Amino acid sequence: MNKTVKDADEAIRDITDGMTLMIGGFGMSGLPENCIAALVKKGVKDLTCISNNAGVDDFGIGLMLKQHQVKKMISSYVGENAEFERQLLSGELEVELIPQGTLATRCMAAGYGMPAIFTPAGIGTEVAIGKEVRNFNGKDYLMEMAFEADFAIVKAWKGDTMGNLVYRATARNFNAVMATAGKITIAEVEELVEPGEIDPDHVHTPGIYVHRIFQGVNYEKRIEQRTVRKRQ
Repeated sequence: MNKTVKDADEAIRDITDGMTLMIGGFGMSGLPENCIAALVKKGVKDLTCISNNAGVDDFGIGLMLKQHQVKKMISSYVGENAEFERQLLSGELEVELIPQGTLATRCMAAGYGMPAIFTPAGIGTEVAIGKEVRNFNGKDYLMEMAFEADFAIVKAWKGDTMGNLVYRATARNFNAVMATAGKITIAEVEELVEPGEIDPDHVHTPGIYVHRIFQGVNYEKRIEQRTVRKRQ
């Protein structure tokens, strides 16, 4: 089955106001840059975004925050975005901070069809407020619900027209687990090939999880913290 669409604009055509989106990537690695740009251009608003981080001020989800398109951020790390901080402190943005392992596992649970997970992370902290706690073998665990996302938007290094995906290095973080978890999964790739051109043993996300795929363009691949050593 050919799942190719023309570009990011076509891929996000039915994302509308108020939806919940999973957006892959880890820091500046593996961001679905083309889809984010298309969402900014389309101007959809009141979005709930589930992402490991909130981008930086002028890149990634930071571009959507700048246009006040995001109503709620569900993330584990948000320390590089001044606009995010401003909106949080002013009450413009609702924020749910989640331990990184819990964030990943709640994505995994959604992909596996599990309604909830139990985790010791957050016990005895504000993370646990209002949540069910159960004791297993003498240890307390929080019950955390699987995410429910209308769309998962991910970026891969290579994919075929049937939706099979291969990630590279750090870009595999969160993209792979989110790709299984959306009601509709959109994948943008650096290289789009025909079925059979990817070794089955190299596939990270099977095409059964992917509904739309396209070849992206003009990737910046920003470095979040550029650290260099002075020349001697």
